[in-house]
Amino acid sequence: MFKDFFLGFVKTHILYHASKGPIYGVEMIEELARHGYRLSPGTLYPTLHRLESDGYLTAQKRVVGGKMRRYYTITERGTEVLDEAKKKIAELVDEVLLDR
Repeated sequence: MFKDFFLGFVKTHILYHASKGPIYGVEMIEELARHGYRLSPGTLYPTLHRLESDGYLTAQKRVVGGKMRRYYTITERGTEVLDEAKKKIAELVDEVLLDR
């Protein structure tokens, strides 16, 4: 059920954090875990790559501690989608949690 239902929430978290600055995989696994999402690298990395191939993120390789790391940043298209998601989230909260 997780993959079908919560992946949209995970993608929104990823775009949000990428809008604040460059992110990388392990960092996002830890951040998402703080919110109760237990993602394996086998779930997160394909999601990051898909967001990149769909034009929502760009990636840049950097060497950190002698290892190659991919940092992701949000694109203009990603920002537009995030802004629209924020509107939809606000509507959902208003309807479901506030019962309006």
